[in-house]
Amino acid sequence: MSTATLPVVDIDIFLREPSESDAVLQECKKAADALIIYGALLVHDSRVSEEDNSVFLDLLEDYFAQPDELLKQDERPELGYQVGVTLENTEKPKCAVDEPCLNVIARLEPSERPLDITAHQPDPKCRFFWKMSEKPPYETQFPELNAPNVVPQAETIKSRWTPIMEKWGKSMKQAVENLAEMAAIGLGLPQSAFTDAGRYGPHLLAPTASDLVKYSKKDTILAGFHTDLNFLTIHGRSRYPGLNIWARNTGKRIPVRFPPTGRYLLVQAGKQLEHLSGGLIKAGYHEVVVNDATLEAVERRKRENPDRPLIRISSTFFWHLSSDYDLAPIPLLRDRARSLRADKINLGVIEDEEVYEPMKVGQQVQNELKHIALMA
Repeated sequence: MSTATLPVVDIDIFLREPSESDAVLQECKKAADALIIYGALLVHDSRVSEEDNSVFLDLLEDYFAQPDELLKQDERPELGYQVGVTLENTEKPKCAVDEPCLNVIARLEPSERPLDITAHQPDPKCRFFWKMSEKPPYETQFPELNAPNVVPQAETIKSRWTPIMEKWGKSMKQAVENLAEMAAIGLGLPQSAFTDAGRYGPHLLAPTASDLVKYSKKDTILAGFHTDLNFLTIHGRSRYPGLNIWARNTGKRIPVRFPPTGRYLLVQAGKQLEHLSGGLIKAGYHEVVVNDATLEAVERRKRENPDRPLIRISSTFFWHLSSDYDLAPIPLLRDRARSLRADKINLGVIEDEEVYEPMKVGQQVQNELKHIALMA
């Protein structure tokens, strides 16, 4: 396991300084390089409020502390669980049955591998999907990926739900869209190359919830080794550690650690960015497990907030490309990916060469949902 820390990209510089300044261009290159090398980075954004994150975490703890029969009212399996709640033991980690993913694990040093997932059952986590999208001015080919939101009906939740979800969701959405602009510039593309492609994407505020009373044993897998199917994923600070990511350049497992204080968010590359970049940027592998740091946080929470539910909420946002966008590698990035791969082969490092077939983004999403048992 690595003690490495991820690069920190400062969105404040991008927003404050002239767009052609050396400071901005250096920060944009840092963002692009971090995504290529690590598949992940931390962003600093002074607009992000830790208090907003805390209020959001409180709301989701209260929501997921409800009985299952109330939660089930918010399920929409006929829509591939793309809005509303997904209860525990529904979503399967794709890696457990995906040969390319299993090959990635096999190439890792034994000490750097994820907890065994080959016999892993569906993840013991719940999730809620809250759409944060702009309605497209055209008829989408993928209406089930663009369905209206579900608002929980419990009186103690309903009145708080929409304003809190919208406020925190907008904070993370603006941060990840600025980061997408920075990455585009750093990759030699127009600033709006990615944000134009994702303007009408079915973006999702997508918190997960894990019951740390029921699942409190060390080395319990809360979310098995996987990548995200979207373009970029952004996370706020969780109250309980347990997220591990794998750096593309070293294959080392890195426990995600936010700076102890400050306005920071974690960003990871997803499969849509991998596809669009022709593999120059790879979707970042990650897992969530119960480890010693998780258990220490549980004990601290019991002492300091004995009346609160012991539920690990991930403060997660999935930023998507538009469902009707034609997904195909950008030639400039595809050629750079091929050059990078050739350099690795010359050094004796062999990576599987993936073929990124042209398709609509909505088709790519549906293909991925079938792998993880959320869509038939």
